[in-house]
Amino acid sequence: MKYVVLLGDGMADYPTEKLGGKTPLQCAFTPYLDQIAVEGTLGLVDTIPQGMNPGSDVATLSVLGYNPAENYTGRGPLEAASMGINLGPNDVAYRCNLVTIGQKDTVDAFMEDFTAGHISSQEAKEIISDINNALSSDKYQFYPGVGYRHLMIWRNASFLPHTTPPHDITGKKIAEYLPQGDGAADVNDLMKIAAGVLFNHPVNIARERAGEKKANSIWLWGQGKRPQIVPLTQKYELQGGMISAVDLLKGIGSLAGLKVLSVEGATGYIDTNYEGKAKMALEALKFMDFVFLHLEAPDEMGHEGNAEGKIKAIEFFDEKIVGPILNNIGAFGDYRIIVLSDHPTPLDVKTHVSDPSPFAVLSSLKEENRAAGLDFNEENAKKTGILISPGHLLMEKFIQDWKSFVSG
Repeated sequence: MKYVVLLGDGMADYPTEKLGGKTPLQCAFTPYLDQIAVEGTLGLVDTIPQGMNPGSDVATLSVLGYNPAENYTGRGPLEAASMGINLGPNDVAYRCNLVTIGQKDTVDAFMEDFTAGHISSQEAKEIISDINNALSSDKYQFYPGVGYRHLMIWRNASFLPHTTPPHDITGKKIAEYLPQGDGAADVNDLMKIAAGVLFNHPVNIARERAGEKKANSIWLWGQGKRPQIVPLTQKYELQGGMISAVDLLKGIGSLAGLKVLSVEGATGYIDTNYEGKAKMALEALKFMDFVFLHLEAPDEMGHEGNAEGKIKAIEFFDEKIVGPILNNIGAFGDYRIIVLSDHPTPLDVKTHVSDPSPFAVLSSLKEENRAAGLDFNEENAKKTGILISPGHLLMEKFIQDWKSFVSG
């Protein structure tokens, strides 16, 4: 049996006036997602435990079968695992965004863009290198990642201040969202010093001349220590791979015992290499039992409030990833394939929310499908009456007990 997970990050949404009271999934042309839902089993999954932040870190742990309430320590250490950064028992990893602060150095300073205009990895690497040269010590180190996403490691940290994800405060004044609590003064000082490095940085001068947003600040958040996770490969005695452009998913995959499969041209944005991801998944299935393919683009479009872009990202996901895999997976024998959103990223909210998201599972074995005949979208998923909550139970059912679940 082959198991394939195809995850459209933030794909779920709320009905919006931008789309005549519909969601992007309802508007998008998605024949392959619909085929899986119509012929398979459609429902909702609740990936975010009550009281936890609805981030992709928490949601992805749930999707992979880990209880975030027990296994989640922060976003930073998950990304550190992807980058091969060793964390000691008292080391804390922080996510370090390059951001654009509007009206900087005034009382009205606000989070203009948590991606610094989707700064390129090459530009960002130069910036993070210079920040590290200015601030690194036995205590602090900065590591470049992908695009605007980077890391800061605080060795032998004594405190874990409260921080806020920058994508949650787009357009809001930053003063009330700066790190708070024990250790916050150190973190805020790092951000202030880094801003000085960025003030007249050559990359920012070039970006300003090109009419692009400057990375005029860093934003530290998502801190935590290394989590203790039993590898998925050990739990289910299978070999698997993770395909994603972003360090967060690569890190979670690595901790879960999945081989990280890199795809050239995978950007974590709408211009990613969709075809390359699908091709890699099919190639991996020749020698692996389990493949998890993640697409970031719908989430990014949700954060931007870009309705047209989100529909396009979903349609690309369907046409260039879901379709080719669905049309070719039968060559490997029996299979189960699941398509889902990890959490909604509504266009009108521009950040993640905790509502359950639609999923659909199609099995090559007819007795494992309910075949409700409904297309893949939020409203239809709710109509089925199927809700898997807590969400971390989904993976065990998907791999070990799907027939019993469907017939139960």
